[in-house]
Amino acid sequence: MSAGTYTPRPGAAPLPRMIAAQAALETRMLLRNGEQLLLTVVIPTLLLVLFSAVDIVDTGTGEPVDFLAPGILALAVMSTAFTGQAIATGFERRYGVLKRLGASPLPRWGLMTAKTLSVLVTEVLQIVLLTVIAFALGWSPEGNPFAVLLLLVLGTMAFAGLGLLMAGTLKAEATLAAANLVFLLLLVGGGVVVPLEKFPDAAQSVLGLLPISALSGGLRDVLQHGAAMPWGDAAVLAVWAVLGLGAAARFFRWE
Repeated sequence: MSAGTYTPRPGAAPLPRMIAAQAALETRMLLRNGEQLLLTVVIPTLLLVLFSAVDIVDTGTGEPVDFLAPGILALAVMSTAFTGQAIATGFERRYGVLKRLGASPLPRWGLMTAKTLSVLVTEVLQIVLLTVIAFALGWSPEGNPFAVLLLLVLGTMAFAGLGLLMAGTLKAEATLAAANLVFLLLLVGGGVVVPLEKFPDAAQSVLGLLPISALSGGLRDVLQHGAAMPWGDAAVLAVWAVLGLGAAARFFRWE
């Protein structure tokens, strides 16, 4: 046996391994948090089942689930990428977790990458669960799956940027209140369960520019009406993504 076989080799792990480990930790923490599960799983599931089974809102011709499922998928993206991430990151910032992680061998951009990967993993789980439930309720989706994927990615980027911007600039308590308030307002006025056509014409033009309206409307065009690619909605999401992520990178405070 040669000398030095058991000599310690201190040093940071390879960057991809550090990011993967942090992403796995972030995902486990999110899935163990009861409040986060309420936002990301319970509420979207209940809304999908309730509004599909009970004729509460006039969703037009066809099965209600065909209208509701795309909107609920958009809501799931918003609940994870925006509301859940904003609240969790805001309290991590308050308790000094971000400051300490920022001083670790994992670079700050690597930490944000890990958080993004955690969001994506959670969204995949949400989408699978909601899709299975929607199929059980009689959902008959149409359209191009690649268009759906692009819309979901753009929506995730848009909401993630806005969530990080809020978490990095407001106090934790203000982030908690604001994120939940925005969630409720966009749930009602973002075309998720109530068609935008039910609002006055002046309000429709404004609500249609919101990221949740663009995501739910774009998914509905593809999955319900078989559109190839709703470029207008994709452009709205892309603008929100650039503005949100750019502002978050510029104004995010780690302490």
